[in-house]
Amino acid sequence: MFDLDSFVANYVTHRKCSMFYDDIKNNEEKLKEKIHDKSVLVIGGAGSIGSNFIKAILPFKPSKLVVVDTNENGLAELVRDIRSTEGLYVPKDLLTYPMDYSSKVFEKMFIHNNGFDIVANFSAHKHVRSEKDIYSIEALIRNNVISAKKLLDLLATYPPKNYFCVSTDKAANPVNIMGASKRIMEDLIFSYSDKFPVKTARFANVAFSNGSLPAGFLARMNKLQPLSAPSDVKRYFVSLQESGQICMLACMLGNNREIFFPKLKEAQMMSFDKIGEALILENGYSILKCDNDEEAIEKAKYINDTKQYPIHISVSNTSGEKAYEEFYTDEEAYNTELYKSLGFITDKKIPDVDKVKKLLSDLENAFDDNNCNKEEIVSILSDYLPNFQHIETGKSLDTKM
Repeated sequence: MFDLDSFVANYVTHRKCSMFYDDIKNNEEKLKEKIHDKSVLVIGGAGSIGSNFIKAILPFKPSKLVVVDTNENGLAELVRDIRSTEGLYVPKDLLTYPMDYSSKVFEKMFIHNNGFDIVANFSAHKHVRSEKDIYSIEALIRNNVISAKKLLDLLATYPPKNYFCVSTDKAANPVNIMGASKRIMEDLIFSYSDKFPVKTARFANVAFSNGSLPAGFLARMNKLQPLSAPSDVKRYFVSLQESGQICMLACMLGNNREIFFPKLKEAQMMSFDKIGEALILENGYSILKCDNDEEAIEKAKYINDTKQYPIHISVSNTSGEKAYEEFYTDEEAYNTELYKSLGFITDKKIPDVDKVKKLLSDLENAFDDNNCNKEEIVSILSDYLPNFQHIETGKSLDTKM
């Protein structure tokens, strides 16, 4: 029987246990001090990273846990999962709310609780495929940036002891609008860092997270459909468990305006075609390489007869994809000595608040114009981020098999 956790450990991360185990163990007392008996708000907590952040902090026994997400079913499954995990501490004061964190009802709930000791925001458009047209781009930027400012204004009135908002490795030298939006998000949250402590983390792809390409491989194989994967796109990977743990460590151990990242070496990068091929072999099939999607679809009709699994391997041709990812830029100073598995960027100053406000105003004004287009948004982002080199091919991941 196929075991996903075992597959990730053996073929994707090449780690039998969490890479953060030692740092969690070595800082157990400090983590307990930061989390024990504290009230915690997790936004976007039903998603892959947010839910694993919750599982990472629960052993340290917070007094209250409030989880907000627009995914009502996801919240129900989260609570079932938590309550079904043997030995996992569940606070008596556990509440889940299916709501938008930029809504009026969220604001009412937040004020009723007089704020929280710890606030962690995982609500984000995190996939490059979210960038299709002006409508998808507006939704992405509103969630990742504009709504984030509304939350920060609320937090300024009820300052938390620690605030964390998840970033991405795609924020370093971004080539897509999603990455650029998260890079701007970093400046935005740091512009509030004189009001309360702010931390974030850039980290690798989360293996088999919701909406990821490897998760798509599994979904296709469950339907005996062929796979299609790029050979020229390499990514760092962390497990689902590790994704929550690095966010916990950054939130609780980080100093104000620090950006954490996992200490992974270039040799640990994986390409998506290798993951697809390993999945095929692990599920008892032999690999059948095809020259195009059409051939792969045709050959898939005979999978049960031949036990050969078709896969089309090609080079990437969609917007916003670069061959590799990175955690920091040449201009950013970083420390890799303090923790065994973590590095962090150290030189971040409070950004020019007026410049950040002008950017958000420019974006709002652009979106108010019904004739606004993708090129105009890319231009606004490029004016703010001179190193933003958007890769545009005119093709979206949604057009791929």
